[in-house]
Amino acid sequence: MPVNKIIPFSAVDGPGNRTAIFLQGCNFDCRYCHNPETRALCIQCGKCIETCPVKALSMQDGTVRFDPVKCVACDTCIKTCEHNASPRIRYMNAEEVLQEIHKNVPFIRGVTVSGGECTFYPEFLRQLGRHLKEEGLGFLLDSNGSYDFSEDPAGLLPVIDGVMLDIKSWSPEDHRRVTGCDNALVRRNLNLLGESGKLFEVRTVVVPELFNAEETVRETARAIRPYRKRAQENTSGEVRDIRYKIIKYRPMGVRGQYRDMVPPTDSFLQHLKEIAQEEGISDVVLI
Repeated sequence: MPVNKIIPFSAVDGPGNRTAIFLQGCNFDCRYCHNPETRALCIQCGKCIETCPVKALSMQDGTVRFDPVKCVACDTCIKTCEHNASPRIRYMNAEEVLQEIHKNVPFIRGVTVSGGECTFYPEFLRQLGRHLKEEGLGFLLDSNGSYDFSEDPAGLLPVIDGVMLDIKSWSPEDHRRVTGCDNALVRRNLNLLGESGKLFEVRTVVVPELFNAEETVRETARAIRPYRKRAQENTSGEVRDIRYKIIKYRPMGVRGQYRDMVPPTDSFLQHLKEIAQEEGISDVVLI
């Protein structure tokens, strides 16, 4: 699978110290995306090769090749790319990724796979999840909710501890404005994951001018409420509530045409937190 990067130790991608794996490719076109270089796969145009200052990129057999040893992570290639892609990816299978994870044991509590959209690659996730389950490591997915967990064709539910689900906006009209896609499946997944005890966390990035944030937080909180105490035990044996993270939009890293969108004020975020709490959600975190 195309692996964009592996962060050995992360404290923001789930509970405790975790290894975070970011896969390349996404089917949503979120206007506020903070890592747009993970959206598409490289089309092998080669423009980034000419601009790389340390010659970490080359063309071999019509394919852009990346040398991680030479790379200094200056991001020149990403700034050069006009296609929301990155040449700095490694194609790895589940066993190879597991070898990277093993370098961090016993200093991690679990693994989180993100993206892009990680559920683009469900068979990879199933294989990795089986290995992690055998080794007693927690396994979370950070997902936009576009994989049909009710059908679950790859059999992911038995091998994951939970999903950190993005609720971009609540109404279908707003969701299409934010992402270019409908959200009927996302909302069904929220209920399915909640019912099965696999809804670990819900996240909403707030851009007030882009969608109705008050409606989104209120309706999301109402949807979460029946499942608050059904989250499975995590790897420490602790039964936890479903967390709702309300995240301030920040213009850093977004595509140029969307950088003039205005971040919400802290007082507005506090207002949204109070809405969620009024609907019965006790674990609300502002980011």
